[in-house]
Amino acid sequence: FPSPGLAYPRRGVEASAGAEAEAQGGVRRPRVLIEYCTGCRWGLRAGWMAQELLVTFEERLGEVAISPATESGQFNIWVEDAVVFNRTAERRFPELKEVKQLIRDRIAPDQDLGHSEARDVAADS
Repeated sequence: FPSPGLAYPRRGVEASAGAEAEAQGGVRRPRVLIEYCTGCRWGLRAGWMAQELLVTFEERLGEVAISPATESGQFNIWVEDAVVFNRTAERRFPELKEVKQLIRDRIAPDQDLGHSEARDVAADS
């Protein structure tokens, strides 16, 4: 998914793991980052998606962050240091169901996503 040269944005907080990070005010793990283009006014979309992820993975996620992208036109979703969705590379926005599945597959493969996992009945026939 990543476009050439796409690197995880580091903005002043060095990653450390577990309870030690929490005690020191660091990053809680696992961490999801939604990076969005401010010029495109995608902040509301990023905020809505962050809220939905927090509700779905409330016991499994340590943190969901939203951050302005350094390049225009970007809408990227990261789990830890890995990009799981890149709007520029995919040439579209992700569906929320798709994002939930991508994140679940990385952090909680055993978690049922309920209606977000419902299969197309017509395709099964």
